[in-house]
Amino acid sequence: MSISKEKFGMTKDGQTVTKYTLKNHNGMSVSFLDLGAVITNLFMPDKNGVFEDIVLGYDTVAQYEENAPAFGAVVGRCANRIAGAEFTLNGKRYELDRNDGTNCLHGGFNRYEHQMYQTEYREGAEADSISFTRVSPDAEQGFPGCFTYGITYTLSDADELIIQYSGVSDEDTVVSLTNHSYFNIGAGGHKNPDVLGFELQVFSDAYTPVNEIHIPTGEIRSVEGTALDFRTPRIVGERTGAAAPDDSTVEGYDHNYVLKHEEGEIVKAAVCRDRETGRRIEVYTDFPGVQIYTAVELEEADGKDGAHYGSSGGICFETQNYANAINTEHFPSPVLCAGQQYDRTAVFRFDVAK
Repeated sequence: MSISKEKFGMTKDGQTVTKYTLKNHNGMSVSFLDLGAVITNLFMPDKNGVFEDIVLGYDTVAQYEENAPAFGAVVGRCANRIAGAEFTLNGKRYELDRNDGTNCLHGGFNRYEHQMYQTEYREGAEADSISFTRVSPDAEQGFPGCFTYGITYTLSDADELIIQYSGVSDEDTVVSLTNHSYFNIGAGGHKNPDVLGFELQVFSDAYTPVNEIHIPTGEIRSVEGTALDFRTPRIVGERTGAAAPDDSTVEGYDHNYVLKHEEGEIVKAAVCRDRETGRRIEVYTDFPGVQIYTAVELEEADGKDGAHYGSSGGICFETQNYANAINTEHFPSPVLCAGQQYDRTAVFRFDVAK
């Protein structure tokens, strides 16, 4: 195992941004920035042993300072959408940024991926890890409480990338952190045109339908008879097209799947495979849900290495709480009580079918 670091560039206010790379004994490597704790690169082999970078991203600090698609980003304080950009907690109403129509999305305008983090890294015989920490002050993004939090990435010789989220707040607050990496495991890695031909399996029999502005209706619906049914492996683009009111077809995927497990139990959430390259990603988590997002509206002409990222150019596996859970009483609560430890895990396991 090894850890290396290099200067990546300078922020617009003159801070040095460092790129850190973890590499295991199999040759797999993952790189991160202390700007936003973003994942910038992830190299894995195909069935012929060819290593390619399978995450979408940028070449420069300036691009990551904008990063509208949230490539590789840790998003929070509350991932996904909050309806009306407001909520009430302990009898007090809080107003947030309306950065998605009338909704607050991924924390608003002052997003976590735009912040600089303190860094600590540790080398081990069979795994290396790197931790990014910062303090989110009271009222940042409109949320109550001073929230001290960290994200630890661990790369193992088992070709697993383990993401551990931790934190504590001095007041009751709302927390749901996730990683927003866009994966493309096809030939050419992140330069492969789209993810529609990949095979996907999601270990869930229910999802949370949304209205026309992508806010959950409050229903928990069976995937039976819908385009959301990936209980057995199906091709991602098989049931995409014009969206149907009953979700029998969808334009693209931006849907939360309900995961069944005991609190703290890590379960398999999804598997994505490309038959051509043999690459496969397995996703495990103790979060109550996983948002599958295929980025149908993606249009980014200035990706890294000269790439042009178009519609459905990547797939995200956002392990998180349900959208708008703070305003939906019967959804799992995103409230973190004062002094309570926030502790969540996601595991991405990478392998190749020969």
